Amino acid sequence: MTYFLTSSPFGVGSPYLNPANQFISLLRQALRCPCAAVFVCSSPDRHALTDRFAGDMERALKAAGFSFSGFRVLDDRNARDTAALVKEAGLIVLAGGHVPTQNAFFQKAKLREALRDFGGVLIGISAGSMNSADVVYAQPEEPGEAVSPDYRRFLPGLGVTKTQLLPHYQMVKDHILDGMRLFEDITFSDSRGRVFYALPDGSFLLGKNGRETIYGEAWRIQDGAMRQICREGEAYPLATFLDT
Repeated sequence: MTYFLTSSPFGVGSPYLNPANQFISLLRQALRCPCAAVFVCSSPDRHALTDRFAGDMERALKAAGFSFSGFRVLDDRNARDTAALVKEAGLIVLAGGHVPTQNAFFQKAKLREALRDFGGVLIGISAGSMNSADVVYAQPEEPGEAVSPDYRRFLPGLGVTKTQLLPHYQMVKDHILDGMRLFEDITFSDSRGRVFYALPDGSFLLGKNGRETIYGEAWRIQDGAMRQICREGEAYPLATFLDT
């Protein structure tokens, strides 16, 4: 499997794929077309929303020159067909959305098991990228989550990578949630004994043949401290996909 775990694959305010940091050119090298594609939802029962997001992604990919023999949606309407859909696909796209909601659907659909022998290309978008981790850090997002004793910040993920990503850094870095600073008061504390990578839109993690590389701006958060490790137009290799 080759995977592109993005914050967002789209340009800012644009319906087209963002070519920054070689994203489109690297995707062209990895993806064999035409192929069957599957767009996996974030909210399994919000069918109209998922269909719209899938349509946006399909149009953006086609505008960049990619072609498909089919572009299917996977949600609660056909979750029982997960294994068959993945087996036929050359491209899997994991939607963005609310991390715990999507995570619960992934577990129900047994997507982790279906992806074990997947040899195509996977694109994660925001929550989809976060849920690709073996252990997912579900950074609190909605009001009440940061203070709720019942909110689970660590969840079992798809096991595509062990790297834990935090998307949309340029949007949320100064966010206040439940009276606390999202990063300084919440995420830094949660990073004790762990490593997170914060990515703004336009940056992504590319994994192939057991190795991972971050393209574009990125910050490493570990043990309550944060430092920038990569800048726009640069690439930062991680030792292996196990190195987190």
